[in-house]
Parts: sequence; structure tokens; C-alpha cells
Amino acid sequence: MSFRLPALMVMLSLALSSAIFASGKKDDKASVTFHMETENTDNPKMIFPQLANGQTRYFRRMSEANMNDIVSFNPFPSEMGDDDYGIVFQLKNHAATRIAAITNANQGRWMIAQLNGRVVDGVLIDQQINDGLLVIWKGVTLADIDALDKALPRTGQDGKKKKK
Repeated sequence: MSFRLPALMVMLSLALSSAIFASGKKDDKASVTFHMETENTDNPKMIFPQLANGQTRYFRRMSEANMNDIVSFNPFPSEMGDDDYGIVFQLKNHAATRIAAITNANQGRWMIAQLNGRVVDGVLIDQQINDGLLVIWKGVTLADIDALDKALPRTGQDGKKKKK
């Protein structure tokens, strides 16, 4: 029994150390991912359900595009209202080629966008995306745009943002 107490103390200190280093600060890093619809018969650990167009659909956990694939972005007011925005993302060349192939092979399926951990929009793929642009049409907040401004340049700006 005496050996359990030191082990318990070590585990407790490790658990608390991560909370202490976080210091209650909110993680203001931006995160953008795009996920393609898949079959509900795929490995349950590799998919997640999401409501799209009034129907539960299943999407790949592994994203088709993410922050590492983006060169720049440009926000715009959405048609949903005053406090709602959309964003156009310009992809790097290799990502644009990959998205063109993926959207060509998956016409008739949905692609959803997650922004900072939440699903914000989805589109039905009706044709191949050849221009290297991915669009979130709605669901973006000013806080999302501020976080993206810290991580990525806006389209037309020179230079790269420094990651903190």
C-alpha cells in the first residue's frame, strides 16, 4: 500500500501541471478543416455523424484540407444577417490539386467545414473544384475572423503571419 501513495502523487502532479501551465487562458489559435461525406459502414472510429440538409450524414474525421493547406483568406458578409460572415480560402497548389481530385471523385456528396472546432457550413459537391478556392458561405463570427487574422494573411496582403 505504501508504494501506491507515491504513484498516486506523481499521477496527480502530472494531471495538475497541465492545468497550471494553461493558466486558464483561452486557446486563440485558429483552426479550419474540411471533411468529405463517407458511408456509415466505414470504421466507426474514423467517421462522425452530422446533420446536413435535414438528414444525418457521416463524415471522415480526417480532413481533406486544413490550416496547413491555406495560403490566405478573405471574409465577406453572408446573406444570413448582420453578425454572420463567410470566408473564401485560397489553397496552396498541392492542396488545390488534391481537392480537385477529391471533389471530382465525390460529386453528389457533402463536404462540411469546421471552424475552431464547430461545424459552420456544408455544401453539396456538384462539380469538381478547379480554382483552388474553398468557401464557407455562412456561420463565421468576427471572433473567428480575428483568430484567422493572427494565423493567416488576407488575400492580397504580402507576407506571412507568424505563428505564436
